Amino acid sequence: MTAPPGPRFGRQVPSEAPTEPLRGTRAPAAVLERPRRGRWLFRLLVGGLLVAVAVVGGTAFRVWQVARVDDRRPVDAVVVLGAAQYDGDPSSIFAARLRHAEELYEDGLAPRIVTTGGGRPGDVYTEAEAGRRYLIDRGVPAQAVIAVGEGSDTLLSLQAVAARAKQDGWQSAEIVSDPWHSLRARTMARDSGLIAWTSPTRTGPVVQTRETQFRYIVRETGALLYYRLTHASVDTQTSGLG
Repeated sequence: MTAPPGPRFGRQVPSEAPTEPLRGTRAPAAVLERPRRGRWLFRLLVGGLLVAVAVVGGTAFRVWQVARVDDRRPVDAVVVLGAAQYDGDPSSIFAARLRHAEELYEDGLAPRIVTTGGGRPGDVYTEAEAGRRYLIDRGVPAQAVIAVGEGSDTLLSLQAVAARAKQDGWQSAEIVSDPWHSLRARTMARDSGLIAWTSPTRTGPVVQTRETQFRYIVRETGALLYYRLTHASVDTQTSGLG
């Protein structure tokens, strides 16, 4: 009797199941979903970044564009936005705005000038009062200069001017400020109920160097975006920047 033949030499018998999926089989859905989710997240982040760049860049361009426009025309009042004052004497920034308003008044664009701006605790004069004194000292008739001293920032001051305009029966205004402030000031004035245009001053320390101009454009871009999102003012007018 012979024994059954054993396995041939060299023959390999698989001892366990293959570790990789056979051709034609599908990988688990979670494995396939992972790279898809990553691609969509990347696209979402890139898209959001591009939108943010477009919004900021577009706003900065509009700040620069409106700053270059002198949109002077006949109006009911020339409104000067306040800046710092020292014991009744306007700062150089404020004085430049006031002189420009005086020029518009002398050219017959409006029958009145409205000065704006509140004061800090302990101040003898508000910015509006300091501006009015400055214009009267330069020969503008006292009855043609109205001081509206309420408001510690651009928005509050323009809202106070709008309330005074409604009280006195006028509604159109030429806003005088620094060039880079023009777009935000005009936007706030119109939102407050005034029919407003801007005629920025071209003198004063704010417009003297390109570095200063760039810094103010960046600042005003951020401030305008903040206002559009919150309808609040980010600055204080008594800081000299408003």
